[in-house]
Amino acid sequence: MSDDNIKNPKVKDDLGVKERKKTKKPQLYKVLLHNDDYTTMEFVVYVLMEIFNKNRTEATQIMLYVHTKGIGVCGLFTRDVAETKVKQTVDMAKEHGHPLMCTMEPE
Repeated sequence: MSDDNIKNPKVKDDLGVKERKKTKKPQLYKVLLHNDDYTTMEFVVYVLMEIFNKNRTEATQIMLYVHTKGIGVCGLFTRDVAETKVKQTVDMAKEHGHPLMCTMEPE
């Protein structure tokens, strides 16, 4: 090997290791339940337990909050999961004859 190959300015001393960009955390979305005058409190608790995996105490607390404030957060999720939970909630409500409204918004 000649000295020309060793001192080639195109060769870096860092062994060609590239610094990676840091991965950003995905945007989270709040899934919201809206109060109405027709959906029963029991059904809202059922939805929170079945779709959002809340225990009875948590589900009851969220339901009461929605009932008194008009709207409440069921959870924070990535976009795809939030969209799925909203669809599942609306579909389940329709199947049971309830007009329960569920939406999502960025955190």
